[in-house]
Amino acid sequence: MMCGAPTATQPATPDTQAIADQVRAQLEEKENRKFNTFKAVEYKSQVVAGRNYFIKVQVDEDEFAHLRVFESLPHENKPLVLANYQTSKARHDELTYF
Repeated sequence: MMCGAPTATQPATPDTQAIADQVRAQLEEKENRKFNTFKAVEYKSQVVAGRNYFIKVQVDEDEFAHLRVFESLPHENKPLVLANYQTSKARHDELTYF
C-alpha cells in the first residue's frame, strides 16, 4: 500500500465494526442523539502518520453516516479519534475523502 493513497472500498469486517463501535459515543455526543442501529457497511483506509479509516455506517433504516477515524501510530498509545464525519448519507453515496 502506498502512503497517502486510500485503498479501494471494501466490505466491512468485524475489525471495521470494532473501530466504528469505539467512536460511536464520540459521534452520538457531537450529533446530540443516540443511534439504535450502528452497523459498519464498507470502508477504505489510508496510511498517513498513522491510519485513517473511512467507514460507512448504517444509523437508521435508510440513513447512513460516513466516519473518518484516525488511528495513531502504535508507539503513541492513543485512543481512536473521530476526526470528521458526514451525516444524512444514503446507501448509494460513495465513500470519499472528507
